[in-house]
Amino acid sequence: MSVDPRTIGWLSRALTHEMSAVQQYLAQSVLAHLWGDETLATYLRAEAVEELGHAERLMERLIRVGVAPAAASLTPARLGRSVDDLLAANRILEADAVKVYREAVAHARRMRDAESAKLFEEILEDELAHVQEIDRMMAERNRHG
Repeated sequence: MSVDPRTIGWLSRALTHEMSAVQQYLAQSVLAHLWGDETLATYLRAEAVEELGHAERLMERLIRVGVAPAAASLTPARLGRSVDDLLAANRILEADAVKVYREAVAHARRMRDAESAKLFEEILEDELAHVQEIDRMMAERNRHG
């Protein structure tokens, strides 16, 4: 199957982002566990698993088009000294994901690559939901300050 090389670039860029997200959420989960906040640790671990699912879907698409998946250098995990720090770092991470997927969707549509566009759109929906959830959590924390 022939796929535009730039689409492969978007798939690889998205994979790198997802693997960086897995690393960040998992590291934050460990940190929350060390703080004794098992509720937060469990939430962050679940986020890592969801991002890993995105990475798996991207890898499958890459393999289907004949490309061996290879994430580039991962972004270092953003940690912090408080839950607010973690949420702020994750808000940045998810906003970056939204930007990547919006651009990837636009590119795939221009290339008339419906399968890649659909994959990017589905993951974009999840990333938008993550942003909304983080915004909700931040607002709730501000109310209960």
